[in-house]
Amino acid sequence: MIFLLCQDKISWDVGCRVIRDNILLVVTYNFDPDKWYADEYFLIHSKLKTGEITQNEYDEAVVILDKKLEEMWKRLDGTYQINNGN
Repeated sequence: MIFLLCQDKISWDVGCRVIRDNILLVVTYNFDPDKWYADEYFLIHSKLKTGEITQNEYDEAVVILDKKLEEMWKRLDGTYQINNGN
């Protein structure tokens, strides 16, 4: 289970969303980093196409998004090991 707290709008496909005090609590059992990236990229790209952000802001947002995905995979890539002694 993954718990994420965010104050910005997000586009994750999740099982449950609770909004309280401008904080969005997201709970999901099947988090897909690639889908998350595609959804976030779509939002950034849409803002560029509608003129909400400049090309430079777009470029910066994509760099930040790429770094977030890389950091996410570092946390998610790994095997869970059960200790036989416990």
